[in-house]
Amino acid sequence: MRGSTGVDEEFTSFVASASPQLHRKAWLLTTSSVAAEDLLQTALAKAYVHWRRVSAADDPTAYVSGIVLKTFLSDRRRRSSTEVAVAEVDDVSTEDDDPALRLTLLAALRTLAPLDRAVVVLRYWEDRSVEETARTLHLSSAAVKNRSLRALATLRTQLDDVRDPFLLPKGSR
Repeated sequence: MRGSTGVDEEFTSFVASASPQLHRKAWLLTTSSVAAEDLLQTALAKAYVHWRRVSAADDPTAYVSGIVLKTFLSDRRRRSSTEVAVAEVDDVSTEDDDPALRLTLLAALRTLAPLDRAVVVLRYWEDRSVEETARTLHLSSAAVKNRSLRALATLRTQLDDVRDPFLLPKGSR
């Protein structure tokens, strides 16, 4: 049996190595760096409580990634939140060539329903298959396809409203 110190060291090492990937997922889901940090902290607290089970998984990062996703969806379902959403531009460093496009895409992503946003993030940012996305979200493959089509149509409509050629990539003008 591992001692408490060994568990703490193992968990600390995990957090140091997996946090960037998990934070990116949380940020894509919430579209806010502050909300992403809160979501990740909540997910890591849940993972710590069950660390023996998490560390025994084939892929602890994937396990905690699932906790992030489930926590995000659960928080969105809860109507008792007292937090008030405000429009803000986060100071997030990127390596993208076009920060205006990134802000436009994030603003459009923010308008999607939480489950539709989760489908888009899993399918297109994390490049998961329809079946894998369906398993992760406990949906049928048909539901994932329908939500993907609806979400992408919504995003296209919003991005079609952006007529400024400087906000669209060269191939999409």
